[in-house]
Amino acid sequence: MDDMLAEIEKHTANLSMLLQEHKGQDVSVLDLRKFQMWTDYFIIATVSSKTHMDGLERHIKEFCYDNEIDIFGSSLKSEDDEWRLLDLGSVIVHLMSKRLRDFYELERLWSD
Repeated sequence: MDDMLAEIEKHTANLSMLLQEHKGQDVSVLDLRKFQMWTDYFIIATVSSKTHMDGLERHIKEFCYDNEIDIFGSSLKSEDDEWRLLDLGSVIVHLMSKRLRDFYELERLWSD
């Protein structure tokens, strides 16, 4: 169990760094384990455009493939796409436009 938790923490930190390296803005990691949730972590990043979001999603999927991490689902793409969610089981990645991130304030919603 401790090995699995350490692996999840390592992947969460690496995904956060990956998003920062590829110009994801204001990358935040929320530890949701204290809430007894369906997931352990949220990673939230602001994107500058739909093209930027597509690129970050591609990098996340490559990371998951290279590290044998299953992707259980991702939100559907649309022309006015401002929020993309990738469900990695223990980690949920949110790629959001600044407008939607400011509107939904997920960090405030899930804080103590």
